[in-house]
Amino acid sequence: MDRNSNVYTFIYASAMVILVAAVLSIAAFNLKPFQAKNIEIEKKQNILASVNIAANATNAEQIYNEKIVNSYVVNAKGEQVDGNAFTVDMKKERAKKVEDRALPVFECEIDGNIKYILPLYGAGLWGPIWGYISLDSDMNTIYGATFDHQGETPGLGAEIATKAFQEQFKGKTIFDNDGKLYSIIVAKSNETAPAEHKVDAISGGTITSKGLQSMVEEDLNAYKAFFNQKK
Repeated sequence: MDRNSNVYTFIYASAMVILVAAVLSIAAFNLKPFQAKNIEIEKKQNILASVNIAANATNAEQIYNEKIVNSYVVNAKGEQVDGNAFTVDMKKERAKKVEDRALPVFECEIDGNIKYILPLYGAGLWGPIWGYISLDSDMNTIYGATFDHQGETPGLGAEIATKAFQEQFKGKTIFDNDGKLYSIIVAKSNETAPAEHKVDAISGGTITSKGLQSMVEEDLNAYKAFFNQKK
């Protein structure tokens, strides 16, 4: 075949495209288990971070297996239902009515006491935000929290992923003195809220801050029956 012909060029280009696509497909297939494992480890790190336990990719699994003593799924009535808490997709659950959601619970033992870890999922300014919040055994006091995002603005909304912002949640309470679920107010400087329920919003990140407030409020309300059973 004439290598200078258009037919040869077309066949050669097509063969190279097919070859490269095949190589990429094989690589993606072979790497998929490693990617899934990395996602699993990162999730375990985040769950541990919500109870103020630092873990890296090397030791996260070991610490998780030692500290997370129980996990299960409950419904909006606070009843345990079938399901794997670790594999529940919170994005999909958030799209359902509250009464139809699967609500994961993780129990962590620290110094002989159980902390309850709950996943969160919501929307920021530019995309989804998520995290975990842990409660003391009184089902009222926040023991720790961790948050992350997909595409919030660095230096503004992305600050929800910083330790400085997350540290504010420690010791705050989610119920008021009358036993009503008050949640947490992410307040701007000109807003007032009871100190026990208030954290400072991110300067210049109002929409992300309010998105996080809405996320915490809606997801905690979904667990209200579970809280009342445990209190």
